[in-house]
Amino acid sequence: MPDPILPDCLWRPEPVETARLLIRPYQPDDLAALHDIHRRAEVVRYVSWPAHAGLDESRLLLDTRRAVPGLIKDGDKLVLAVTGKQNGGLLGEVALILNDRALLQGEIGFILHPDHQGRGYALEAARAMLDIGFRDAGLRRIIGRCDARNLASAGLMEKLGMRREAQFRQSEWIKGEWIDRLIYACLASETGPS
Repeated sequence: MPDPILPDCLWRPEPVETARLLIRPYQPDDLAALHDIHRRAEVVRYVSWPAHAGLDESRLLLDTRRAVPGLIKDGDKLVLAVTGKQNGGLLGEVALILNDRALLQGEIGFILHPDHQGRGYALEAARAMLDIGFRDAGLRRIIGRCDARNLASAGLMEKLGMRREAQFRQSEWIKGEWIDRLIYACLASETGPS
């Protein structure tokens, strides 16, 4: 099979609407709401980074989120704000990462403010990112990873139709303990029409 001919940029961030959400690039005035999400211990419980102690950490994160121009090279991570269409408030964020450009492989991620969990927003936003990854960016395979104790994230990936491919036992040292890492994945050929 010949190598795919890839454009300079697989996808540039632009607003995406779903039934209830507007998923868009971060703006400078998102700082307070972004900080309110990342300062919470329950939000960062299953990830490698600590809760933000001050606004300066969140400002740096916001600047980093806004600096990525698109999916251009391996490791590029587009993180978009997930806002409600009704009130425009920041509900969380969703990410699409270019893991391997030559193999057309990416990864999704998601974080939601605790006040907005349990309403299907993360599922709606993650489904939109899968669609962007496959349809717009032309990816062939997308994975998702989570701490094995994070049943909500594992369940969400299963609802997306992703299959559990691996459980790496005690594979990472995070926040003072060894954790198991679950890997989920799906292929473009396995997804239905959007």
